[in-house]
Amino acid sequence: MATRTGWAARELALVAALFLAYKAGRVAVTGRTSTALANGERVWLLERLLHLPSEAVTQQPLLAHDLLIRLANCYYAYVHFPATVCCLVWLYVRRPGHYLWLRRALAALTAAALALHLLVPLAPPRMTALTGLVDTGRRFGPAVYGSPDADTLSNQYAAMPSLHVGWALAVAVALVAVTAGRWRWLWLAHPLVTLLVVVVTGNHYWLDAVVATCLLVPILAMLRRPSPDRRPEAVPVAAGTVRPHVVDRRRIGDGGHRRRDRVGSAGGGRHFRPPGRG
Repeated sequence: MATRTGWAARELALVAALFLAYKAGRVAVTGRTSTALANGERVWLLERLLHLPSEAVTQQPLLAHDLLIRLANCYYAYVHFPATVCCLVWLYVRRPGHYLWLRRALAALTAAALALHLLVPLAPPRMTALTGLVDTGRRFGPAVYGSPDADTLSNQYAAMPSLHVGWALAVAVALVAVTAGRWRWLWLAHPLVTLLVVVVTGNHYWLDAVVATCLLVPILAMLRRPSPDRRPEAVPVAAGTVRPHVVDRRRIGDGGHRRRDRVGSAGGGRHFRPPGRG
């Protein structure tokens, strides 16, 4: 019990440290709004130079379908964090080694992202006029963020890298590693859907997802992979060792009395059958 309590305390301390670091990043970005907006325009122009698909062209066809946009907003708001928590809890119970591996990967990715947020504040495309993207959360709902000036809980000028995509990819990699069969590759649908959602809702550029992936890959490469779970081996039984089949006389019934009359009493209220019978 003491060990589990200490483990839980360390996990809570890690979460609290990451949360405080995120809050520090929110405070540090205060007064750098113009820099974040200018960086958003630079990222947009860089994507055009790289011939990446336009986020606006990707979003435009879906704006005519309220249901699809609302589903995308709900996925962005309600799937990202709960899915990560559910995966961590399941791994903690069923695959402790992989839980520790994933937790370390998420912590390292989040720390790297926070450092980049401080170095390069970036406004999301929905806040950059040059992109022409619509803030689908405000127009269709549900909205995750309020006004940037009044929002004290989240850093809206921290678009790069996309932790939505980074966390979703890390979760998918962990689930692929611990499940079997060809269907396990369907876990990769989670980061792919997340990528489409963050772009369609105007919360991230394509490059935000690219940078998150580029951060996650070396982190996973540097972390020591957990060893596969070891199953208990069957205890070998020596050849020729035979145990008699013991049958309680009281569970035989009347048929046992008739049989006893034919083969004789074994004594002691129990009958011993030769191996292979019964």
